[in-house]
Amino acid sequence: MHLISTPQNTPLNNAPISSHAVKPQVSSIEEEDRALAAGMLAQNPALVSMIQGRLGKLIGRSSGYIESLPPVTRRRITGLKGVQKEHSKLEAEFQEEVLQLEKKYFAKFTPLYEKRFKIVNGVEEPTEDDVKAGTAEGDEIEDSKMDEDTASVAKGIPEFWLSAMKNSTSLAETVTDRDEAALKFLTDIRMEYLERPGFRLIFEFDENEFFTNKTITKTYYYQEENGYGGDFIYDHAEGDKIDWKAGKDLTVRIESKKQRNKNTKQTRIVKRTVPVESFFNFFTPPKPPGSEDGSNAEDDEELESRLELDYTLGEDIKEKLIPRAVDWYTGEALQFEEIDELDEGDFDEDEDDDEEPSDDDRDEDDEESEEEDESGRPKQPEAAECKQS
Repeated sequence: MHLISTPQNTPLNNAPISSHAVKPQVSSIEEEDRALAAGMLAQNPALVSMIQGRLGKLIGRSSGYIESLPPVTRRRITGLKGVQKEHSKLEAEFQEEVLQLEKKYFAKFTPLYEKRFKIVNGVEEPTEDDVKAGTAEGDEIEDSKMDEDTASVAKGIPEFWLSAMKNSTSLAETVTDRDEAALKFLTDIRMEYLERPGFRLIFEFDENEFFTNKTITKTYYYQEENGYGGDFIYDHAEGDKIDWKAGKDLTVRIESKKQRNKNTKQTRIVKRTVPVESFFNFFTPPKPPGSEDGSNAEDDEELESRLELDYTLGEDIKEKLIPRAVDWYTGEALQFEEIDELDEGDFDEDEDDDEEPSDDDRDEDDEESEEEDESGRPKQPEAAECKQS
């Protein structure tokens, strides 16, 4: 079963517990010997698999140390385990109360999300109080009078959700140029909590040329029992089937290939469907290992990576995109995202700040700058730019 913790300050992986652990010493192994051993393992994947399998069997097995302790000491350790169980019960209660608090405030957020939906889709205009509250300190308040001639102005905020998604650091990579034509019809993204631990994402669309669904949902389920530390453990996700219109499936492309009959020399056109990258693959999540449609052991590592990415995207939509959609639309959220991701360890202290760079250094800096520009990774902007279509 695939385990991923909820985002309430819980670790992604359980911390290993070990007694009198000692760092292995390998000073007697020369560099060339290590390189030779690595080369041998690289050429023998079966041996690597066997070693990993045997090491896996050792996890959780007793080293005999606890059993060698005096009975009175073992009794004290058992007593500590009892104390720990009481602690775990309180942790589980804490996580449950946090979830109930989230649900309580989600009910208070809902009217605001409904108001946002109406403004985005042109059902109503923001009030003067809304505009005043949204005006930055020091800026002039937008004129509350509507233009006399609004016939040429599109209603609401066109492509609001598409633009917000394209500004999201995680979602932008999943949206292809082909997807944009369909995501322009996206009118709302919302979520709801399940009765059991879990949540559902709901994507609402206007009528369009690509599929007949009015809504497409994806549901994230958690295990019934809490994990170590009382946190909720992610189990799996399920998505709606998209009812694509003929020839409009964005998750595949049709390839045509000529075939010639060896005997008759006649040719024919053979068409086949090939999967392609698309945001709409999000609604067909990968199956966890061991499930009916899950993978075999050979590609478990790739599957784990896909499962983690799938969960991360769902959490980003739930925790970031939906609550602060307008900040993603304008690009302002990117500033806070980049600040959160910065780590002091990413910066090296410059010992020779006062030293003038040499001509060679200038040349190297120019080359590095050109490479960054070509790769499409711009430097951090002073003000985030909105990626509207």
